[in-house]
Amino acid sequence: MINKWVDLTREKQVEILEYYHAHEEVDKKNVFQECARLRQSLWREKLGFKPVLYQGKLRGSRLAMPDTQDALSNFLTETIGDVVREELTSNSKGLINQERLLTNLLSSQALCFNLFGELKRDPDNLATTVFAELTDGRVKAVERIEFEYSPGRSDSKYTGDKSAFDVYVTYRSHNGKKGFVGIEMKYHENPYDQSKEQEHYNAHRGRYEEIARDMKCFLIEKLDIVRGKSIQQFWRDHLLAGAHRIADANYFDDAFFVCMYPDDNVDCKKAVAEYRECLVPNCTSFEDWTLEHFVKSLKRCSSADWIQSFSSRYLDFELLPTSVPSNH
Repeated sequence: MINKWVDLTREKQVEILEYYHAHEEVDKKNVFQECARLRQSLWREKLGFKPVLYQGKLRGSRLAMPDTQDALSNFLTETIGDVVREELTSNSKGLINQERLLTNLLSSQALCFNLFGELKRDPDNLATTVFAELTDGRVKAVERIEFEYSPGRSDSKYTGDKSAFDVYVTYRSHNGKKGFVGIEMKYHENPYDQSKEQEHYNAHRGRYEEIARDMKCFLIEKLDIVRGKSIQQFWRDHLLAGAHRIADANYFDDAFFVCMYPDDNVDCKKAVAEYRECLVPNCTSFEDWTLEHFVKSLKRCSSADWIQSFSSRYLDFELLPTSVPSNH
């Protein structure tokens, strides 16, 4: 919760933000974005790193290269670090922005590794237990977890664009069917800030509309909510899941798309609610999960220290200061 922060005067908030090098004009209209940036700056201080000069300004929510390249300080455990190294080694097409992943503490891509890296290493136990609980048994056994995954970027068999899932999970269901989950992760981002959605729609509108009809889960008369609009990214990823399921029906019997975001990110919550207006009742190919809900499930399934570390770093806004240190 961010109630303590909201109760402060704006003068006091700015004083604290500037002290921790977390004052950015881009955040001023979004309380969650502001709090998330401050939280990551505090996490950097906990690690013992100084703020980084980036684009002419000291930034508290960044780490410095090349130091973090070897230590992988943006990640919570050695296991997660090993997963990151493997992904970067295989990143021949440059689909992962290495500098952003390693240095930007606010990066949702780094968050994905911190949340799913340990699960990738333990699909049979922790990942399976968590996903079975979250899906009420729809997932019986997790088989593998991938990052920044698309079945075919720019392939007209799918959406024809360059959309990809932040996290991709394949599984077996209770009846033996094979399925997948495509996950879009939002953390600090405001989904309404997307600037090129009309361009994407104009370039691929025919294919998008065709997939939407074939999926049979959209209220076609409501799709103007997303056509070329800022929250169209949800639609494109949902369409990618649907096209993947249809094109590869000989391999997959089940599939769904998940948008995951923090409960306090009210813009994400609003965008998801708007997106749901486009869907038929009881749509089975779309879910939205809060990060808090996912972490609670993790805690019920495991007592590993990294889970609490994740929660503290990304979600515990009760730790935000209400004043600068007295020796300031």
